[in-house]
Amino acid sequence: MRRRLINSTLAVVLVVIAVFGVSLVIVETRTISSSAQESVDSEALRLVGIVDSRLLGGENITSEVLAKQVDVERYARIDIPGRSPIEIGERPSGSVIRAVKRGEEGENVTVEEARSSVTREVGRTLLIIGMVALLAVIAAVLLAVRQANKLASPLTDLAEAAERLGSGDPRPRHKRYAVPELDRVADVLDASAERIARMLTAERRLAADASHQLRTPLTALSMRLEEISVTDDLDTVREEATFALTQVERLTDVVERLLTNARDPRTGSAVAFDLDEVVQQQIEEWRPAYRSAGRAIVCSGRHGMRAVATPGAVAQVLAALIENSLMHGGGTVALRTRVTGNQAVIEVTDEGPGVPADLGARIFERSISGRNSTGIGLAVARDLAEADGGRLELLQQQPAVFALFLSREARTRTAPAKEPERPVR
Repeated sequence: MRRRLINSTLAVVLVVIAVFGVSLVIVETRTISSSAQESVDSEALRLVGIVDSRLLGGENITSEVLAKQVDVERYARIDIPGRSPIEIGERPSGSVIRAVKRGEEGENVTVEEARSSVTREVGRTLLIIGMVALLAVIAAVLLAVRQANKLASPLTDLAEAAERLGSGDPRPRHKRYAVPELDRVADVLDASAERIARMLTAERRLAADASHQLRTPLTALSMRLEEISVTDDLDTVREEATFALTQVERLTDVVERLLTNARDPRTGSAVAFDLDEVVQQQIEEWRPAYRSAGRAIVCSGRHGMRAVATPGAVAQVLAALIENSLMHGGGTVALRTRVTGNQAVIEVTDEGPGVPADLGARIFERSISGRNSTGIGLAVARDLAEADGGRLELLQQQPAVFALFLSREARTRTAPAKEPERPVR
């Protein structure tokens, strides 16, 4: 492209120089020739006037007297009747410019100049025109190179950006070139890069969330299946199979929820549900894991509340908090339900060392963890809570107290304000 732009610009300039240059040379040549002829004619007329005045005054006319009146590069001959011809200067050879004038006293004055002087003047003019043309060509080449670089370099950059975008690097360049058409292409590429970056981020986030959210139900399902494999009691098999089916349903709900959030995080399927059922289901689900760890999980607080949210999402949030207490906390884990204003609150706390002071403000950020975990669980839990119009907060760092706030249904069943904590074994 650069070569084409340079060649086309140079061709245009050469055509312009050829058309106007040839015309200028012709005009200048004719002008110089006419000027030289007029100069010779003028000198011949002047000599005729001088000779006439001297003849009328009876003065003596000699070559010495007239030599001062003739250009040194010219030849003059004065023919006076009855006298010898008077010659001034050296007569030129070859082609000459000649002027012959006749005076009032019958004398003839001839002035000649070698045409080579005109040729030299034309040559100097041609040299000047040629130099100007050469400067014009050089300027045109420099301008063509500059314009070619100005147009070709952005196209090369845009091609590299498109290639990088196709290879999986969606970083926008935000580079503009002061050319509206090229800037438009750059805007489209940057917008495409941003969209692809968002899509890749969403896909990576979905994969990370899926691997984290599915891990707990799969672990629980595996534990139920192990219980079935080691027992011959049909009642135990039925009980464990029922729990296993519950885990399968939860897995399905988790997958559907993840896909829904991936399409539109604001989309929710909030309904009114019994909060006690979700809390008890989570306690039953985590009971084997806490028994294996030699720890207890208890629940207390107000019962009979109905919240407005997605039951599966609430279960996943509680599972994340309970699992977090199992991995990072210590002692007994307590789930407490209470009411504040028009919201139902579920608090999860344990007797462990709590959240480090340097992590308190960033505990819900992705990849933030106090130990060698993924740092995704609490971030996903907060997203799930916010998708249903609720919120998840860290109320206290030591010991750690996490609280899930949910919208409460207007009418609730009357229940005792608080019951003593009871261990679930």
